[in-house]
Amino acid sequence: MRKYVLVTGASRGIGRSTALLFSKNGYHVFLNCCRSAAEIKTVKEEIDFAGLGSCEIVMGDAGNPDDVREMFKRIGSACSRLDVLINNAGISHIGLLSEMSDKAWEKVIQTNLSSVFYCCRAAIPGMVSEKQGRIINVSSMWGVSGASCEAAYSASKAGVCGLTRALAKELAPSNIQVNAVACGVIDTMMNSQLTAEERHTLEDDIPAGRFGTPDEIAKVIWDIANAPEYMNGQVIGVDGGYL
Repeated sequence: MRKYVLVTGASRGIGRSTALLFSKNGYHVFLNCCRSAAEIKTVKEEIDFAGLGSCEIVMGDAGNPDDVREMFKRIGSACSRLDVLINNAGISHIGLLSEMSDKAWEKVIQTNLSSVFYCCRAAIPGMVSEKQGRIINVSSMWGVSGASCEAAYSASKAGVCGLTRALAKELAPSNIQVNAVACGVIDTMMNSQLTAEERHTLEDDIPAGRFGTPDEIAKVIWDIANAPEYMNGQVIGVDGGYL
């Protein structure tokens, strides 16, 4: 029987790698992004070319409840429920909190935290009706320890960790597992703004001596999706030993 997964923020980085991995393992992948239409089309072409899984694009802002409702209408026309929901959409903001605008704060919270709430809320009824499902949230080590000049990002990712643990308890009686990945510094577009000096400084601070790769996080997400059902409510750190 075909399985279905939604990956938010699937146009590049962790989302892209995760979508490709699930498709290679026979899943029908719903590819979501907000604005990167050309990039998400390229991901679809990669999946179609591989000829293993199948996919379709569901454009929309996961941080907008109206967009999420429309996304799940399309998903509902293709399947009765999702087997796996991967909440990966996220943005960063670097700067002093005292200089952050209302609009910038709201955008970080909506994209990183509210999107998880909206997508979970939409996916849960179908999972509950079948008494099975996996929800995997992509958080950050900064959601565990906090980072200077990334207060909003840290707060949003800490919220993801708290939501993960609470929702796991709420859904456990329905045999639905909710877990999260607390990523370290991953070599994605989000970190492309770092200067060479900043990158080297970070690499020196990481015991592994390097940034992680999107493929490594995708493999962890895959493993969580296939973990024993008793693993629930966990925030798995994948940070090269940083924390």
